[in-house]
Amino acid sequence: MGKGYASIAFTAAVQAEQARIGSRARFAAMAEGGRDDSLLGEAEQAFLASRESFYLASTGAGGWPYMQHRGGPPGFLRVAPAGDALAFADLSGNRQHVSIGNLAGNDRVALFCMDYAGQHRLKLLGHARALPPAEAPAWATNLPTPAHGKVEHVMLVQVAGWEWNCSQHIPRLIPLAEVAAGVRQLAERVAALEAENARLRGE
Repeated sequence: MGKGYASIAFTAAVQAEQARIGSRARFAAMAEGGRDDSLLGEAEQAFLASRESFYLASTGAGGWPYMQHRGGPPGFLRVAPAGDALAFADLSGNRQHVSIGNLAGNDRVALFCMDYAGQHRLKLLGHARALPPAEAPAWATNLPTPAHGKVEHVMLVQVAGWEWNCSQHIPRLIPLAEVAAGVRQLAERVAALEAENARLRGE
């Protein structure tokens, strides 16, 4: 477990609930001996770089959480060379700008990154800010984006902590491209077998 994640997630109220159900000692020991999760390791960086979507949570001035889905080609969620930050292009959309407005009062965000096919998920906590593209650091320029939409901001997220989730109960969903490739291979194999049968029958 990461020390940063534990210090953020395990508030006094959470610790009290853990104590009530009998899990506090275990989680306290895990947090005490936990890793430095202010940086992303190689496995985490590779996982994030391969994502085609993730969920972004922020909190509004009224205290309500707000969740958005973000998507793009693999690599659209870029990790800084130092492993301490992430960046992605914030595109023009429905012009509500709820997430951007929330960040003006509270820069804390959570990213929930799913791999449904591999049944893995990574939670990341951090501090976010939206910059004009021209003001983005060099490593966060020329970010991959979907085919549509204009880049309004470059969103930078400074890593505060991260944790892998248990894979239990994650539905195994296979990307359409992989399914299509598998069906195409089967169709080609069936066609080859039919041609071989026809040849053997002398047709």
